[in-house]
Amino acid sequence: LNLERGSASSPLFGAFFEAVQQAGYPLTDDVNGYRQEGFAPFDANVKNSRRWSAARAYLHPVMNRKNLTVHTLSLVTGLRTQGNRVTGVEYLRGGKQHRSVSAGEVILCGGAFNTPQLLQLTGIGDPKDLAPLGINTISELPGVGKNMQDHLEVYLQHASKQPVSIGNWYKLRHYPRIGAEWLFLRSGVGSSNHFEAGGFIRSNDQVDYPNLMFHFLPIAIRYDGTRPPTEHGYQVHIGPMYSDVRGTLKIKSTDPTEHPAIQFNYLSTEKDRREWVEIIHKAREILEQPAFEPFSDGEISPGSSVQTDQEIIDWVAKDAETALHPSCTAKMGVGEDAVVDPNSMKVYGVEGLRAVDASVMPYVTNGNIYAPTMMVAEKAADLIAGNTPLGPVNAPYYKHGTDTPLWPEGDPRNNEAVPGTVHGR
Repeated sequence: LNLERGSASSPLFGAFFEAVQQAGYPLTDDVNGYRQEGFAPFDANVKNSRRWSAARAYLHPVMNRKNLTVHTLSLVTGLRTQGNRVTGVEYLRGGKQHRSVSAGEVILCGGAFNTPQLLQLTGIGDPKDLAPLGINTISELPGVGKNMQDHLEVYLQHASKQPVSIGNWYKLRHYPRIGAEWLFLRSGVGSSNHFEAGGFIRSNDQVDYPNLMFHFLPIAIRYDGTRPPTEHGYQVHIGPMYSDVRGTLKIKSTDPTEHPAIQFNYLSTEKDRREWVEIIHKAREILEQPAFEPFSDGEISPGSSVQTDQEIIDWVAKDAETALHPSCTAKMGVGEDAVVDPNSMKVYGVEGLRAVDASVMPYVTNGNIYAPTMMVAEKAADLIAGNTPLGPVNAPYYKHGTDTPLWPEGDPRNNEAVPGTVHGR
């Protein structure tokens, strides 16, 4: 799995790093390393200016194996069962051609939506959800489709009075050049997603670990494809990482092609709403620092009309978008709400079935979930193959309020930590 660190070479990135320090926040060497708290250039799953997907990392190198068959454009419509044992899958190929495959074991990797949907369609879930649809329960697991978590985000936008953003490249006449530079030289504007810097901070001094995430982007643009409101601008994408909001997923019929009912319940708790108010204030504080004075031509979004706590909440409710991190709908663990055994990745109450994807996370991670999902899959692959697990690695980590590194629980070196504040590493 390849990673490349963004260059973050635009003058706007320089202003951003200077502004966060002016606002009192530290820089860090690596937000995925010893100290998450702070700001730094980001790593991306990229190789040779091309997004390095799970398929490119793991599947493409072994496509010639005789024991591997890959069917694309296919939809699994259900799990074949015999009693409480899963014996294979039924699926549609090309939307119509029905096929069936037998298997000694099935591993669900459908993600936080499709995995619980297939479990419910098969009769694995909460009987209260299944009985009204005439589905017989073969394994009573009330946690299937519950505990849904995600990261929500908004972006604060500023216009730039200097032509230093990448907004100029958004014009149609530049598209051929962008494509040619990427295709033949693996360079240019098309060689990056431009989310090359950001960081994590704490929403207040009562929080032990950073719970707010920032992505900085050197253009003012929306995800829905609408034209930017100004040619040159910049924005910061922000959102809480530790929301206590919990959502649900529930099938509406026995038709596997019908989308399930998904309810995220964003902004439904007092803590979640409070953190949104805090992060908007902190983002504005950063973007209004002197470092941005040569560039800022005023806030575009949300704008001066959004000031009070309630106005902020109303704007977030209207403008927020998912960060595309749905997870936790078939959590691993113990207890009545657990769905997957963490020692084997087997689904409780049935034989021949495991789940390996972001749905098995008990809690959404404090940051993007791509690499953690790959970690879950790597660990699960060892469990399934019967490989001897790697031994634990004791790595130091930073915690606000100590001036020496902390170590995993039980490590005697923790006794050396004394109160204080670490300002950098």
